[in-house]
Amino acid sequence: MAKGLKDNINSQWVNAANALRGKNARRRIVAYVESYDDIYFWRTVLSRFEDNRHYFEVMLPSKMNLTRGKKSVLMNFITKGESGKENVERVGPDMIACVDADYDYLLQGATDQSKKVLKSPYVFHTYVYAIENYQCYAPSLHDVCVAVTLNDHRIFDFRDYFQRFSEVIFPLFVWNIMLYRNGNYPRFSISDFNRIADPGGFTVQNPDASLNNVKRKVGVKVRELQRQFPNAKDEYLRTKDDVRRLGVTPQTTYLYIQGHHLFDTIVAPILTKVCNLLRQERQTEIYRAQAHRTQKRNEMSCYENSRQDIKTMLKKNTGYQQCPLFVQLQADVEHYLKNCAVINSPNKPNSELFAGVPK
Repeated sequence: MAKGLKDNINSQWVNAANALRGKNARRRIVAYVESYDDIYFWRTVLSRFEDNRHYFEVMLPSKMNLTRGKKSVLMNFITKGESGKENVERVGPDMIACVDADYDYLLQGATDQSKKVLKSPYVFHTYVYAIENYQCYAPSLHDVCVAVTLNDHRIFDFRDYFQRFSEVIFPLFVWNIMLYRNGNYPRFSISDFNRIADPGGFTVQNPDASLNNVKRKVGVKVRELQRQFPNAKDEYLRTKDDVRRLGVTPQTTYLYIQGHHLFDTIVAPILTKVCNLLRQERQTEIYRAQAHRTQKRNEMSCYENSRQDIKTMLKKNTGYQQCPLFVQLQADVEHYLKNCAVINSPNKPNSELFAGVPK
């Protein structure tokens, strides 16, 4: 096999392979993703669209050199044109890229990578920052606690907490997006934002203390940025209106901050403290049960053996499927499949396939 095909299967090759299978065979659509964890997530996105006409094969961008990541996925889709200058898509209806949105969605074409992600009908993104944000979808977190502890007692309101957390960080998040759009991000990077948006010292009994801590840090930083950029008020207000138009609200900002930070630094520690209390509650119930010592010991052993690891269950969480942004992502896939009439109309060029049709 030629070197180009060893590292990257192109759409023409997949299309030819599909043609050899005959008219009644199911089409294979290759879906490139960024990492191993993404394989399972994008499978939850694509499974509902498989039927007797087509199926998806979700894979990493290269089986030869084990390269991973967003840039590696997008490189499978962009190559130099014959002039050596212009970029040309070498994809088609039989190959798609499935990537985290990161800030590319909210940047709205301010960078070359953002343009690639948003303009190609064959590139699908999460809308939220990353798959970890979906896994941390607040309305689903109680179910994760139940899976971990086997205790269905609601001792903490995740929806309310992350709504209020989002309202606290929203003004600073708008600053961060604005500075990434205008190229001033070194003055206030994602890492800088993450340090401020860390609700350290969280306790289940007094969650307001952690929110007040974040609110204080946000206020200090906003005032500092206002001094650094005294003429940015109008640009800030335009950015605020634009990100709200794109779906970011003061109540859902947590879905758009860096996914690993949300998962590892905010949600996992909070879940750990909530689950510890739920486990203690279940253990106390067993100890207080009217049963003899051996029975209690056996019951405790059975319970301990049934417990699950928090991060493992969080990664397997699929309770985000009712999230409006996930529904929007699935609508994009449905739109793509409906407009792949080129498969049944081989004389219709790809350039006409999605002409005038927004993604």
